[in-house]
Amino acid sequence: MSESNLTAGQQRGLDALLRRIPPVADELGELFAARGHELALVGGPVRDVFLGRVGNDLDLTTDARPEQVLEIVRDWADAVWTIGIDFGTVGVRKGGRQLEITTYRSESYDPQSRKPEVMYGDSLDDDLARRDFAVNAMAVRLPEHTFADPYGGLADLAAKVLRTPGPPERSFDDDPLRMLRAARFASQLGFDVHPATFAAMRGMAERIEIVSAERIQAELDKLICGAHPRRGLELLVDSGLAAHVVPELPRLRLEIDEHHRHKDVYEHTLIVLEQAIALEDDGGCDRVLRWAALLHDIGKPKTRRHEPGGRVSFHHHEVVGAQLTKKRLTALKFPKDVVADVSRLVELHLRFHGYGTGEWTDSAVRRYVRDGGHLLDRLHKLTRADCTTRNKRKAQALARTYDHLEERIARLAEEEELAKIRPELDGNEIQRVLGIEPGPMVGRAYKFLLEMRLDQGMIGKEAATAALLEWAKEQGPS
Repeated sequence: MSESNLTAGQQRGLDALLRRIPPVADELGELFAARGHELALVGGPVRDVFLGRVGNDLDLTTDARPEQVLEIVRDWADAVWTIGIDFGTVGVRKGGRQLEITTYRSESYDPQSRKPEVMYGDSLDDDLARRDFAVNAMAVRLPEHTFADPYGGLADLAAKVLRTPGPPERSFDDDPLRMLRAARFASQLGFDVHPATFAAMRGMAERIEIVSAERIQAELDKLICGAHPRRGLELLVDSGLAAHVVPELPRLRLEIDEHHRHKDVYEHTLIVLEQAIALEDDGGCDRVLRWAALLHDIGKPKTRRHEPGGRVSFHHHEVVGAQLTKKRLTALKFPKDVVADVSRLVELHLRFHGYGTGEWTDSAVRRYVRDGGHLLDRLHKLTRADCTTRNKRKAQALARTYDHLEERIARLAEEEELAKIRPELDGNEIQRVLGIEPGPMVGRAYKFLLEMRLDQGMIGKEAATAALLEWAKEQGPS
């Protein structure tokens, strides 16, 4: 699309884009031009201006090879880093601005390799043709500010569609991760995928297995933190990609027959995710909460049982689900703390349903808080999000019951500092009272005092000491 064919809105977007190009980029463009090389602003930063999104990234592309880029910027840049140079990328810092300069390239995979083979190109149009989607295949040449959109990216932006610049089969064969990026961009931008692109995703889904777990995890994490994660997740499932990267998700599509009616667990899961997102604080994506919402019921397919009278049960699905969650997130190379937190939330997500209409003792409430630990606030949100019944009266009753539980937690917290529950005697005091040295006996005594504290609340050090001595007598001479 030439500048003369732009709509008024697109022209305003282009004008805004050109105004936002910082002088440092033009200065760098002049340096490259003086050496006989091309330089262009490209990709996401160009796309986002037309979407009205503000970003500080500057992604540049050039026909200069990495070693030539290093030579050009050596005396100009304040700092240079080469961590991505094996993939043709040189990082530069100048006057507070960070820029990434990548040589025209394409990435392709050997069927037996997880690592891309980098091949360099010589023209901007060819480089843009090898980009993932046409909306990311627009550029502005520097320093002359000529807009390049050879594959109709602006038209796709207007139509809110994701389409590869060339044949999608070739694009996905070059880099199978682009299929996951389609789902990620669908989540982030709320776009649809072009039918031909979607058909290629379905036909080539198993090709994703060539890509490393780390790269897959990064895309899935961005997807779930998008503004429209349901759209991205449905695309993963419908295309068959999910069967290769998060197979537990499509397995939630349990068949429903006339004799064994039950909730559509897959649809329920997507609703829980949306409701959990609605409960997030204003600080942005809570990835732990979102992953827990997505995976909270993945133990149901393994635990489903048909009961008399047409009922369906999923006994202990939270325990099985926690195990499956840990296994899946570990396989995807998530950080250990994320694996532990998400798995724990999945394990705890049904605990509230033992509360009934408020029959829990103060001891049971203390245990709920202790077991929730630092995840208690997320557990509150996940539990509330897990109510997807269409029966308004039932939903309101559940909400009121949980309100009551939170009120009790708050009251006990004021009285006892629940988040800091400890026995009334510490390890040193236990040793002194019992006249023992450090060892397993101290740990057992500590556990006894903690359980007593949870059951009875604060009873004072004198009473705790008496109880400890009585307990020690019952342990015998050892």
